[in-house]
Parts: sequence; C-alpha cells; structure tokens
Amino acid sequence: MAVACGGHTPEPVGNSGGRGSAAVTRAGSAAVVPAGSAAAVAAIVPDVGCPDPSCAYHPGTATYFTCLSGGAGACFHFGGPCTPAGSCMFDAQARAYKQCARPVEGTCAQWGTAACAPASACMFDPDDGLHHHCDDVAGGACRTYGALCAP
Repeated sequence: MAVACGGHTPEPVGNSGGRGSAAVTRAGSAAVVPAGSAAAVAAIVPDVGCPDPSCAYHPGTATYFTCLSGGAGACFHFGGPCTPAGSCMFDAQARAYKQCARPVEGTCAQWGTAACAPASACMFDPDDGLHHHCDDVAGGACRTYGALCAP
C-alpha cells in the first residue's frame, strides 16, 4: 500500500462483513484487514509527514543538491541539483559563503562580490565536512561552529 503526499485523503471503505480485504481510513491513515481474517478489526497507522527537502551542499562534488533525507550534519539521500535560497552558496576555494551571480545546475558559474550566510545559520564546515549551526558569522565564513544541524 502506498501513501502519497499532496493533501488528498483516501476515501474510507467499510468492511462488508464478507471474507476478503477491507481498507479502513481515519485522519488520512489507512489499514488493511487481510483476507480470511475472522474479525473486522483495523489497525490505525499514524500519519507520516511529508518530507521537507532542503538544498544542501555536497562537498565531494562542490555542488548543491536537493536533500531528501538528512540530519546530524549530513545529507543521507540526495536528489537533483538545486540553488539555495537567495543564491547564497558555499565557495570551497574561499572557504566561505558568497552570493552567486549565475547559478547553474547546483554550482556557481560566476561569483558575486557580496558575502552571505544561510538564513538558518546552518553552515558547511570544511574542516569536518558536516553542517553546523554557526554561532558567529563574519564575511560569509563561520568563526564559531556550534551544534550539528540538518543541511
């Protein structure tokens, strides 16, 4: 059984009392009573939230990709290339965040002159390869890294 994001709740289906499968839904959850079961009891599956992908820096390629699953300072499952909000991107050569004047497929083809920092203050630390909350940002670089954060 597949449950998809998008705000559409499946239609409830009642058990006809016969032998066979009946799906029961409540608050967007669904359960299936297997064929041949004696009781018409349905287990309620809790709602699972839709993922909220972010645009994360991948240090191995110096490219930004949609992060479909991440935490503890790293992205575990990457999707397609993306451009972070405001085109504020990490420049590996400068070891700092800069405004990108021309983002292309998750990379920066032309850097602007302004330094920047992600609004979340979750910044890539080139020393350990993980994302940390930056406690002290200066000129697009982080002077003091704090706790790990989800990219």
